[in-house]
Amino acid sequence: MLEGYSQRKAAWEILLKVSSGMYSDLALEKVLLNYKFTSLDIAFITELSFGCIRYRKLLDHWIDHTSKFNHKKQPPKLRWLLHIGLYQILKMDKIPDSACISTTVEIAKKSELNKLSGVVNAILRNVTRKLEINNIPKVPINQAERISLKESLPLWLVYEMINWFGITETENIAKAYNKKPKIDFRVNTLKTTMKECLEIFQKNNIDVEPINKLENGLFLKSKPRSIRKLPGYLEGKWLIQDRSSQWVAPLLKPKKGDKILDACAAPGTKTTHLAQLIKDDGYILAIDRSDKRLKLLKENLERLDIKSVKALKIDATKIIDINPEFINYFDKILIDAPCSGLGTLARNPDARWKITKESIDQLIIIQEKLLENIVPLLNKNGLLVYSTCTICPRENNLLIEKFLRKNNKLELVFEKQILPNKDDSGDGFYAALVSYKK
Repeated sequence: MLEGYSQRKAAWEILLKVSSGMYSDLALEKVLLNYKFTSLDIAFITELSFGCIRYRKLLDHWIDHTSKFNHKKQPPKLRWLLHIGLYQILKMDKIPDSACISTTVEIAKKSELNKLSGVVNAILRNVTRKLEINNIPKVPINQAERISLKESLPLWLVYEMINWFGITETENIAKAYNKKPKIDFRVNTLKTTMKECLEIFQKNNIDVEPINKLENGLFLKSKPRSIRKLPGYLEGKWLIQDRSSQWVAPLLKPKKGDKILDACAAPGTKTTHLAQLIKDDGYILAIDRSDKRLKLLKENLERLDIKSVKALKIDATKIIDINPEFINYFDKILIDAPCSGLGTLARNPDARWKITKESIDQLIIIQEKLLENIVPLLNKNGLLVYSTCTICPRENNLLIEKFLRKNNKLELVFEKQILPNKDDSGDGFYAALVSYKK
């Protein structure tokens, strides 16, 4: 068997699962269960499969440039296998073209694509020949179409971003979408300290570094490996949380004894952050309507040994009907609203191909409903944070402006929009701090 065959076959299997509708992270997890790979193997498989998903549009463009048949006419399994070979040739410079081609052809031979192995070989070799003579696909003159092709994003989304932020910022964000995201941690100061956590990682030859301007933030500099096997995980000394997300909970200025509502709380990264900020001394009601996500939240609470949180299955838009006694009850409220996730496309490579304008319209209806139904639960001296992991203004600042016009007893205290940046690996996030007018 050719060296690297199993890793590339696993990457192809991930693409097949994603093409059938499975989320990329779940597809990765399920496929890896069938193999025994090293951490280096897993890093390679992740880069290859997620890279193919990110650059789907560009890879299809190369198929159209080198094959007699348009990518839409290719059998789906062949199309995704060609992507495995193409991505290595075009984006993974350290791998010889011969290895890229031979392993991809070998996968075809040992699968139901056996009769098409010659087609795979011909197309990939044609690509290498065209690269040698600089015969590359034409790049559109139109700026939006050029960004859409080069960074492999839906054209409608590029036009939207240009409308929101202009050409220069759109290019910056598009490049950031295709960067490999860093793995960020938040140190659980209820169990340890930043100093002790750094010492634990150092002792185990794991390179981590503090995140600038975050008191308890770290990021992994070593090669990615199984998160659950990293030192301190099982003991609850830290949890994974993106650096942009770590800005949100502190905006509420939570303190000991506060009564806090965390709506749409699962899987609990911000919930546990709130508990950490109040020294686990207060009352946090964490609600979510998903049993599966609530299970993750409860697992995090148990691992981090947090006692101040009560987790309940409730639809946040209906909480006022179910529990009218909560009107004017909470000192602090966090609405981490369901959103399009346009700030997290680097972390969720398949999301760019699933989001539509229509799906955003539906999400905005939910976001508005959440605000209208949850604000009455805030006491007159309290603070509310509305947050999302999107960069779409209609889900963020424009939605808050509209909400405040309808609710003139409330005012905007502070808001912050973080955009994905090619020089910084943080996700895109938005947060608005709202209170009653004094």
